[in-house]
Amino acid sequence: MAQDAVRRLPRWVLWTLCLAYVLSGFVGRTPWKAEDMEAFGFMRNLALSIGPEDISWLKPTLLGQADLDAALLPYWLGAWAIQLAPSGFALDAAARLPFMALLGLTLAATWYAVYALARSPAAQPVSFAFGGEAQPADYARAMADGGLLALIACLGLARLSHEAAPPLAQLAFSALLFFALANLARKRIPALFGAASGILGLGLSGSPLLAMLLGAGGAIVMALDTRKPHSLQVRRVDVAWILIFCLSTAAIASKLELWQWRVEFPHFFEIKSLARLLLWFTWPAWPLALWTLWRWRYQLKNISANPHLSLPLWFLGVAIASTWFSGISDRALLLALPALATLAAFALPTFKRSMSAFIDWFTLLFFSFGALIVWTVWLSLQTGFPAQPAINVGRLAPGFVAQFSLTTFVIAGLATLGWAGLVKWRAGRNRAALWKSMVLPASGATLCWLLIMTLWLPVLDFGRSYAPLVYQVRSMMGDSECVHYYGLTKAQGAAFEFHGNFKLQPVVRPSNQLSTDSKQCAWLIVDTQALTSLSQEVNVGLWTRHATVRRPSDNNEDIVLFRAVAPTTSAKP
Repeated sequence: MAQDAVRRLPRWVLWTLCLAYVLSGFVGRTPWKAEDMEAFGFMRNLALSIGPEDISWLKPTLLGQADLDAALLPYWLGAWAIQLAPSGFALDAAARLPFMALLGLTLAATWYAVYALARSPAAQPVSFAFGGEAQPADYARAMADGGLLALIACLGLARLSHEAAPPLAQLAFSALLFFALANLARKRIPALFGAASGILGLGLSGSPLLAMLLGAGGAIVMALDTRKPHSLQVRRVDVAWILIFCLSTAAIASKLELWQWRVEFPHFFEIKSLARLLLWFTWPAWPLALWTLWRWRYQLKNISANPHLSLPLWFLGVAIASTWFSGISDRALLLALPALATLAAFALPTFKRSMSAFIDWFTLLFFSFGALIVWTVWLSLQTGFPAQPAINVGRLAPGFVAQFSLTTFVIAGLATLGWAGLVKWRAGRNRAALWKSMVLPASGATLCWLLIMTLWLPVLDFGRSYAPLVYQVRSMMGDSECVHYYGLTKAQGAAFEFHGNFKLQPVVRPSNQLSTDSKQCAWLIVDTQALTSLSQEVNVGLWTRHATVRRPSDNNEDIVLFRAVAPTTSAKP
């Protein structure tokens, strides 16, 4: 590996790319269904102390129900951000601020983890007979740039990493733990601090078991190699410290009742579903990771001496196993992306010119076509030409009215021009660099995500948000705030409280409705899925069916609105 091949990727380019990726998807939208809205509901309840009088930060509730994910820290972060936000600042925007920082932490931790692993002796390139080989620090920096670009390019990262929900917190703290273990031999004190933070953060984010496996197993994997110089060996005392962190986190999780076992055993033939998820969710990192394992196959025979392979493989194996036993969940697979991007980075030094050209051309055509589709649909919504895309959008989101925004148009236009300039640069005769094969995939993924989150954001907000449904219900109820509910999901309840400013109260059971002391609201909202059991929980004789309201973009999500028959006494919650 020559020194010319590890030249520095301009920092302003890397920073601009990361900033564009982090901001797009967090800025300018409302909470979407269903996990995003549900998580925000927990944060809002904690921050504003909405709910029962005995509401506890250790057991947050929404509609009187606890969180099934047993995640505390993500809700605390969002609630604290809401409380610290200045007056007039949108609550949902404030709740997303710490999660923007968590996504930034994920990107930074992955970069420094790849850098540390690339500095290990087993990962360094062969020295030239007459000098001129790449310097270790420059080589590691180029590899880290490639690893970060590979992470950004992963298709599965885009949507889930832009939700203010527990999976993003789990991703960030697992990436922090990955960084800490990779640096355990070089930067002992910062690595131990990072390991403690990552294990505790992952445990408080709803995954104490994963924190135990990744922390303890990763530390043991890093300590197995005894052939390295003594200064680069992981000390046994450091492994002991990490085991102590794991046991302490396990004790805290037990005290807070965060051990929630929801293990599913899929049928063997469902392995096709897992393979299908892996193919698209981890694209384009997985082909590069397989190429790494092939080209470094001889090092796999003594894998303990090659931490740049053993540590990512451990994290990847645990994440895939977690995905399998959680019902083929893409949210569990999210934790595999930093490790997979690391393996993809170590494929870059072994690429031939033909392979790089294939990746460039495929990426150029794929993302350029994707950007063209986004622009075409936006143009159709604005002008009516071509007509068919606007017709399709009208069928999927009836009632949506497109409006022109100069700000989003300028941002999308500048991003598209930047993509054109990047393609021109890549097609030119430029000096070779390790990270060159990852520039177009990462930039193309960022471009398409940014275009979708600007040009398509109004229609996505209309289709993915509960706001249109809540506004329809609010227009029928007038100024009434006291509302009974039955059969609503936690996400629906959070949406009615946030968008409609309703004071939701559980419906009173028939045995208590005859009491003269009971306070009854004038309205009752019921999800259609719960209509069959409504008569068992509610005295239907006290209510008359007023209307059925459908969420515009979903034919399977209706809200039935009931009005009290007799004059009622409005209750203040």
